Amino acid sequence: MIEIQGVTDNQLYAQRLRQFEEEVGVYPVSCERLAAGRSDREWLDGVLAGGARIVQLRDKESSDNELLAKALYFRKKTREAGVLFFLNDRLDIALLADADGMHVGQKDLPPVEIRKLAPNILIGFSCNTEEQVKALGKEVEQGQSAVSYYNIGPIHPTGTKDGLHHFLGAEAVPFFSRHCPLPFTVMGGIKREHLDSLLSAGARRIAVVTAISQAKNIASETAYWQQHVVSGREGGVDAEK
Repeated sequence: MIEIQGVTDNQLYAQRLRQFEEEVGVYPVSCERLAAGRSDREWLDGVLAGGARIVQLRDKESSDNELLAKALYFRKKTREAGVLFFLNDRLDIALLADADGMHVGQKDLPPVEIRKLAPNILIGFSCNTEEQVKALGKEVEQGQSAVSYYNIGPIHPTGTKDGLHHFLGAEAVPFFSRHCPLPFTVMGGIKREHLDSLLSAGARRIAVVTAISQAKNIASETAYWQQHVVSGREGGVDAEK
């Protein structure tokens, strides 16, 4: 395991990271306004029934009280299912809900600062350019990184974020990932028809919002993605060397 700065319970951290690396194929991210009229709780029930091994609660619209209640519900249900629970951006809610991890972007709280208050969670970090991955890889090499995994994206045009104009494509995956030894996810406008090209390019964990949240049957769609990604990963060449 790569040494991560600030971890205090190596056994707990290693257990979470091992589950992330070994079990996660599809990485469903919630977005209630893009869930075809279904609530985040209904979405969660669907992705868990479909066999997801990780879920991320992403909610930028609820009040703090509503978000905390939702996070506590997610924690209860994911713990019962043995599934990793991540929260987007909100360190305070992640701590109160005892989340397994957080995901943050380039303009959010720095991972090294997050780890001071939450030393044993997994921290995901978005990288939108090759230079950002290079910088992260250098931190890892020097033993100065608090990041657990990073995300490459956006891969394709996506409606979940406004103001995006540059999309990387599957061809970015091998070029970006060669600069950093940490596990990574890919995200951004990914649909079923993109799966094989991304797996061939070295992607091993694929994060999605609308591909699952807008599916007619969330459970069966989740099952398709999880099985396809895991089987494609096992049948391909591991890009994380």
